[in-house]
Amino acid sequence: RINRGKDDPAGLIASEILRSEIKAIDQAIDNSQRAINVVSTAEGAINETSSLLLDLRALLVSSANDGALSPEEIEANQLEIDSLIASIDRIANTTSFGSKKLLDGSLGYTVSGVNTTNLESVSVFSARVPEGNVRNVVVQVTASAEAATQQITASATGAAAIEITGIQGTEILSFASGTTIAQIQTSINAVTDTTGLSATVSGNVLTINSNTFGSESLVKVKTLSGTFMGDSNYTAGAAAVEDKGVDPTVLVNGQVADARGLRVDIRTNGLDGRFYLSQAFAQSATSTSFDVTGGGSTFQLGPSVTPAAQVSVGINSTSSGALGNSVIGFLNSLKSGGANEIKGKHFVAAQNIVSEAINQVATARGRLGSLQKNQIETNINSQQIALENVSASESIIRDADIATEVSALTRAQILFQSTQNTLQISNALPQAVLGLLG
Repeated sequence: RINRGKDDPAGLIASEILRSEIKAIDQAIDNSQRAINVVSTAEGAINETSSLLLDLRALLVSSANDGALSPEEIEANQLEIDSLIASIDRIANTTSFGSKKLLDGSLGYTVSGVNTTNLESVSVFSARVPEGNVRNVVVQVTASAEAATQQITASATGAAAIEITGIQGTEILSFASGTTIAQIQTSINAVTDTTGLSATVSGNVLTINSNTFGSESLVKVKTLSGTFMGDSNYTAGAAAVEDKGVDPTVLVNGQVADARGLRVDIRTNGLDGRFYLSQAFAQSATSTSFDVTGGGSTFQLGPSVTPAAQVSVGINSTSSGALGNSVIGFLNSLKSGGANEIKGKHFVAAQNIVSEAINQVATARGRLGSLQKNQIETNINSQQIALENVSASESIIRDADIATEVSALTRAQILFQSTQNTLQISNALPQAVLGLLG
């Protein structure tokens, strides 16, 4: 219907605007499909890392069966652990889409100004950073974290047996009559790896502390026989004496964060991240801050180049030097010569590191899966509907209605034929008369 501007000037303007929108929507759909390919590549590689970590966890459990293993078997397990960690690093360093590395940390967000005496292992998973600017993050502790603790006053104990329980496990300790408070301290600290508890002595006061903070920390003492340290609360048959810690209250940019012990998670529309408080800062009721300066990977999912039409995600490194955290240690410490190699028999510490690494890669997979399902795929569906409707609108303005035009043509042809027939009939009579006269 419109082939040049003179055919319908106003209609041409409207049609060109809609054509521009159609092109942009079509490209947004292509962008979304490519984003799915990137996310699927990263998620698939992280899945392989997860499988390797599960094998590593099984090897740790096997190696902890120390009494049934020869030194050669322990060494073989360590070699396999080294191989698994090398494979994890290889996946992290080589997984790419095109020429872009996906899991080496280059797609992670960059932060600056972190006071490492207050915050540890700062990870940003998603952030809206104004173009050419930084995003300031203020962390304020308004209520201090507390660790579980118990205090008992005495210089020695009578004959007694106690069961002590911490977040990591339980141990039974037996003491002869006259055992000094210093000897009790030594016995409790000897099983710290098993229980997660440690003891200190100040004068005649024995303090049993959980090595973790928050609601998950626990100190539980049950007396199995006798009276422990002459305290009637610790007598056989009495209920166990128990104390639990308290989580801190933490505000991040004025919003209440999810704080569990020293770990803090923040999830808002503009910021998604995790960090750990130092023990001193968690108990200080003060504030600190850092800046998100950029980084991450931005996908343009909409037809307009605006923040609302974009989604950003940070993919942190999944190498052995990044899995774990600065509080409990990193996965690469399990390699031969590392602080937590199995020959050192630090099985509890190693298990905690591997468990944290498994949790980290599972969380990363979950975030990528959520991004693909809830944002990218739904965006494709909505953009396809928009494309169909805008294309139809543009066609109505610019294109001819074939049915209407065919109907008009048929009508014109019928009228033409009718006129022609009428003229033929009207001309036939004069011709006949002329024939008679001739």
